[in-house]
Amino acid sequence: MTLIRSLFDRYARFAEAFLPQSLLLLVQRLGIASIFFLSGRTKVDGWFTLSDSTFELFRTDYALPLIPPDIAAYAATISEHVFSILLVLGLFTRLSATALLGMTLVIEVFVYPDAWPTHLSWAGLLLPLIAWGGGAWSLDRLLGIDPSGHRVASAAAQN
Repeated sequence: MTLIRSLFDRYARFAEAFLPQSLLLLVQRLGIASIFFLSGRTKVDGWFTLSDSTFELFRTDYALPLIPPDIAAYAATISEHVFSILLVLGLFTRLSATALLGMTLVIEVFVYPDAWPTHLSWAGLLLPLIAWGGGAWSLDRLLGIDPSGHRVASAAAQN
């Protein structure tokens, strides 16, 4: 058993050294941003003209209670573009991740409730960004907007 524990400990140290938190948060930011950005691109023609099919989707398949379809179409499309770009840049990361998590919850509850495995995977990428921010490789850190992220590694070491 000691040999197994020793091998596991060596592997864990190797993984921690070659997979720094900054890299993991960057991959999370890029991964979830690509999902939402590409979804947003399907809703527009050209640079940023909402397509007729987008308005039709929000009248039918994506119909939400209390929000008119045209407003929902613009809000969702703009959000998918803006918050995705902010995540790629690591700018206002916690806010952007929170907004996209809110969209995910709306999609889960009102649009595709049977798609919970997909939405859970999106939440799995967004929640650490909300908790820890964009990491060292982000404009948040570079600009001093969210300098608290450096405490994450030490907090994780205490667990």
